[in-house]
Amino acid sequence: MANDGVFRTFAGTYPFTGLYTMNTPQTAQIELNIKGMTCTNCALGVSRYLEQQGLTHVSVDFSSGSALFALDDRQRLPRILKGIHQLGYEASLPDDALADTGWSKVEKYFAFTLVFTIPLLLHMVLPWHLLHNSWVQLALATPVYLVGMYHFGRSGWASLRTGVPNMDVLVTLGATAAYGYSLYGTLTQAGPDFLFYETAASIISLVLLGNVMEHRAIQRTTSAVRELTQLQPQTARLVVQENGQTLYHEVPLKQVRAGDILAVRLGERIPVDGVVISGTGDTDESMITGESLPRLRQAQDPVTGGTLLISGHLQVQATAVGQETLLAQIIGLVRKAQADKPDIQQLADKISAVFVPTVLGIALLTLGISIWGLGLPFSQALIRSIAVLVIACPCAMGLATPTAVVVGIGRASRAGILVKGGRTLEVLAGVTHVVFDKTGTLTTGRFRIAALQVSPELRLLVQTALRGLEQHTTHPIARSVVAALADTEPMAFRDISEIKGLGMQGTDGQGNTWQVGSWRLAQGLTTERDHTLFVLRNNELIATVDMEDEIRPGAAALVAYLRAQGITPVLLSGDRQAVCTAVADKLGITSVYAEQLPGDKREVIRSLAAVGTVAMVGDGINDAPALAQAAVGISVGQATDVAMQAAQVVLLRDELELIAELHRISRHTVQTIRQNLFWAFFYNVMAIPLAAAGWLRPIIGTATMALSDVVVIGNSLQLRIKKLTP
Repeated sequence: MANDGVFRTFAGTYPFTGLYTMNTPQTAQIELNIKGMTCTNCALGVSRYLEQQGLTHVSVDFSSGSALFALDDRQRLPRILKGIHQLGYEASLPDDALADTGWSKVEKYFAFTLVFTIPLLLHMVLPWHLLHNSWVQLALATPVYLVGMYHFGRSGWASLRTGVPNMDVLVTLGATAAYGYSLYGTLTQAGPDFLFYETAASIISLVLLGNVMEHRAIQRTTSAVRELTQLQPQTARLVVQENGQTLYHEVPLKQVRAGDILAVRLGERIPVDGVVISGTGDTDESMITGESLPRLRQAQDPVTGGTLLISGHLQVQATAVGQETLLAQIIGLVRKAQADKPDIQQLADKISAVFVPTVLGIALLTLGISIWGLGLPFSQALIRSIAVLVIACPCAMGLATPTAVVVGIGRASRAGILVKGGRTLEVLAGVTHVVFDKTGTLTTGRFRIAALQVSPELRLLVQTALRGLEQHTTHPIARSVVAALADTEPMAFRDISEIKGLGMQGTDGQGNTWQVGSWRLAQGLTTERDHTLFVLRNNELIATVDMEDEIRPGAAALVAYLRAQGITPVLLSGDRQAVCTAVADKLGITSVYAEQLPGDKREVIRSLAAVGTVAMVGDGINDAPALAQAAVGISVGQATDVAMQAAQVVLLRDELELIAELHRISRHTVQTIRQNLFWAFFYNVMAIPLAAAGWLRPIIGTATMALSDVVVIGNSLQLRIKKLTP
């Protein structure tokens, strides 16, 4: 897929750029599924390894278990996969990961260690002499310890080599200290005060349990991607003509190519993006638009891969396959957005990067103070030090932001809103100004010709010229003119071109130059500016057109919502001052910038950004500079290709109410992140001193460590179903 790929669907033209390939044909954007990452430091270690291999555009997210990077030679991929494996993680391409079903490796490890850990714990409550035998305890603890060293030890050692020690270092040191001290006590017959086998086994088993819970909870947070992936059929019914007969061959979806004819039956999902060439049927397209009502599809209508045929049958010619389909692009977009880190997450990453070394220092300090400062026996001092190691888990801090962002983006996508980055939600939550284009955004773009001022002998000629020029642009006013003049034969033009920000121009068969556009075209020719369109022939004004537009449903409610939230709505348009003021008055907008060229719009956004955070809502080519300049660009449904390329948010339904919903989602997402971070920091700030003081034993600390992760993940998951208040 090229970086400037465009994908046409029933609702318009949607570009999704840079998700799987980069700017050059030789450079590909690779996505890997990585299993075994349990904290932010794990992701930082993998990220550093990939960067050490000379890879660029690296993004690793442990919460979704994914890594993105640019690769200029796919032959290097096996070596990279092997290197990640040597770090202690499993890496695979997404297609390989989809085939993986059943128990994960961490679940198998936990089940194995639990069998040996339970008897070790029972010796604390049961008077069975056998369970108190140090050699029996050694036999029970050793398999658990070996599994722990294979799982946590390899990862911890590999993280030290990358320079970013992860949580597994703390687990490894804590379990090794308890096991090694107990082994010394067994070999020297030093007595029960030297036996902490249950501590070593419990640390490993409970941390594995925490990993299992994290794994399953994160699977729920990333369900949006999995649900979308499951919408992709694995096979297609290829229509082939052989010896005058029509044959149907069931083929893997990967074998389908653009131009192939596919048959789709009732109840099946359409395999690829395409165009109906025969048949009729109703399709359920809610997975794209969020709209529950079915749409009738017949010959020449476009269809989208993954949508469900709920009645009739179709034959579809494939126009986009594989990663070029809209569904594949949405999946890639959601994955990329989930991996994008807001500023608040980057802060948590920086803290996590120094957290493990800090904890190691505190553990050593605890050991020294306990022995030489408090005069405690070495065994008690060691237990305190071990408790510090295992209780100080940075996982909750690492989970705080990505889990909330993943759930927030998933909820937005289910509402028909595509968000192109995790930072977008954070920025939207603090927006102070929302700037709207007028035509096609606050208004429907459905116009009617209210008046055509022209001499009677030129009326028909002007109408044919209007139809002939305006049919070559997608501007809402132009479309309405063409619709209003549908019964008029269009004039034939050559050398047709768009005068950016002004109008259209063309040359007729007699060599006359015609221009249709805003009043700027007629400057110096007339003092009247209160008309929608001006028609010029050979630089002579011969006609003016007055159009009437209607306010879009939901526009007034959205403006009222923004004002209630303390957000300033702004109208920014290239249209005439009188028209813009009339629309603004109807909607309750007091800040109006009219008669603005594309460059002017960008400067307005720049000036507003000097005093606040600006979001821009638009749909046209002339909005693209402003959308790109704004902190958040929002393109509405039916927007132009350029507008959606420049925006960070794409509304798949043509409803302004979605912007209010998006703002509520962003506010609650950031609120959830702050709650998560508070809990994570509060836990560590409180737990480490308690462990150092000897008030929390390692086994209790390990259990509460796992609990803190579950609390953070659970708080994020409730964002999926909670009522979003303003």
